[in-house]
Amino acid sequence: MTSKQRSYLKGLAMNIEPIFQVGKSSITPEYTEAIREAFNTKELIKISVLKNCMDDPRGIAEVLASRTGSEVVQVIGKKIVLYKADSENPKILLPR
Repeated sequence: MTSKQRSYLKGLAMNIEPIFQVGKSSITPEYTEAIREAFNTKELIKISVLKNCMDDPRGIAEVLASRTGSEVVQVIGKKIVLYKADSENPKILLPR
């Protein structure tokens, strides 16, 4: 992903609300599966890391990205943005 594409996705992510929250139990297989299923309908997902989660948000983002086949767009504070392109029916057209 180029810096121009990442910048475009960051702009889109500013307007969406987090649809998942990582809590005290951190990342479970069920949580990972729920995110994987969310990528069936969305290409851009925002995740909030709660204060009671002791894991590093950057580490959580990297693990989730590798397990779901997505890319980390950004990690700011306790917010994570992941992107996974839909190869069959893309909803977000990235700049080249």
